[in-house]
Amino acid sequence: MPKRFLSLWFCHLTTDRLAIRKPELRETPFVLVASEQGRRMVQASSRQALALGIRPGTSLADARVLHPGLEVYADKPGWGERLLYRLAEWCLRYTPFAAPDTPSGLILDISGVPHLWGGEAAYLEDLLSVLNGKGYQVRAAIADTIGAAWALARYGEQGCIAGEGKQREALLSLPPASLRLEPRVLEGLEKLGFREIGQFIDLPAATLRRRFGEGLLLRLGQALGSEEETFQPIQPRVPYEEQLPCLEPIRTAKGIEIALRQLLDSLCQRLGREGKGLRKAVFKGLRVDGITVEITIGTSRASHNPLHLFRLFALKIPLLEPALGIELFTLEGFLVEKVRLPQEQLWHRSGDPAAVAELLDRVAAKLGSGRIHRYLPQDRYWPEHSVRPAQTFDEEPDTAWPDTIRPLHLLPVPEPITVMVPLPDYPPLHFRYQGKVVRVARADGPERIEQEWWLQTGPPRDYYCVEDAEGARYWLFRLGLYGKGEPQWFLHGFFS
Repeated sequence: MPKRFLSLWFCHLTTDRLAIRKPELRETPFVLVASEQGRRMVQASSRQALALGIRPGTSLADARVLHPGLEVYADKPGWGERLLYRLAEWCLRYTPFAAPDTPSGLILDISGVPHLWGGEAAYLEDLLSVLNGKGYQVRAAIADTIGAAWALARYGEQGCIAGEGKQREALLSLPPASLRLEPRVLEGLEKLGFREIGQFIDLPAATLRRRFGEGLLLRLGQALGSEEETFQPIQPRVPYEEQLPCLEPIRTAKGIEIALRQLLDSLCQRLGREGKGLRKAVFKGLRVDGITVEITIGTSRASHNPLHLFRLFALKIPLLEPALGIELFTLEGFLVEKVRLPQEQLWHRSGDPAAVAELLDRVAAKLGSGRIHRYLPQDRYWPEHSVRPAQTFDEEPDTAWPDTIRPLHLLPVPEPITVMVPLPDYPPLHFRYQGKVVRVARADGPERIEQEWWLQTGPPRDYYCVEDAEGARYWLFRLGLYGKGEPQWFLHGFFS
């Protein structure tokens, strides 16, 4: 069977992914930046930012000159590589052999696969339509070699399919850069006027070797198929799943509990050997009538304690409808993480973290998964950005909690109010909130909080803690300064 390869090129990999996460950015120019030798440099630009001439390698200061309203986000080291790996895993539904092609591409070995979709054209159209529907701008090509597919995906027509043995003809009109050559080789070819591969592809190998080295011959041979090129496909993750078929359909709650205990024991033994635990799991039952019923649990920290996990599932077993009976049970770990080993302590601290986590899991199972939250401090100035939700029970904060007094109830978005102020920098005498006039009896402030200059610019906030005659305390702030426009006042929180 002849080899066939598909090359995918994600034109705006990281910025497209951020726009997928934040749909409000899809029509907004934004960039990802990182510090380089003390300067903040653009690492990736969105499609709208590129249209404004803001390209990777531009300093953030120059980018703001081109577009003062540019949105700026921090570039996360290694984010692109991790994203490519996840996309390669996703592509396993189209081929068993896929691999990241850094910095922004994938290589797929599709030999013997496209006929399942009705041919290579239909196969490629289906793949591209799904990725485009997700929000990625992707270019792709199919050829006999990795090198030819790579070249056509980036420099050929969109969706180009080179016939079997036709990669030479497909490459002739492409520029030398499509061969993945080093910059010095490209510079030498440019000086000699070679702007298309067809201008030097038939030159003697000795001549090309003498003028440009072995690299040019190697890349040319890989593209044409005379030199072998291999890639290391990713290894799909082994699913954490256990199954239990039944000789007779199970209809009773007791029978379901017995099946669940057996599956939990088997799965937890495997997880214990690997030092991992469940964060999210689903227990499924395939009924005699062909319908699958299921219940799902989540934990605040990874656990392979079968008793604890059974207690969480047991709260939801009444939700399963066995009908005429369940003939196949399945337990699948959707989210599996490493289990943190207990650390020896010189002094005993009250409270076992594992016991606390299990208690929270039981409470969440009764109240609902979205009712318990844990927050960590974040090194940001604006109060509404100074905390972030913790992803796990064991996640450690990146910074210490501030020692400043903050309200117990902070509004997610400050609400505008109208105030009566005697003099600049004085607290209000009274303010109107939701149609009610609140008269201030006591006040403290102001506390000035500036914006992060490296993210955005704008007027500062002056915060005041005020108290009314009944003892209710409010957190107000003035945005802007008197004498520099008309300041606005907002209510941002309530103290206990």
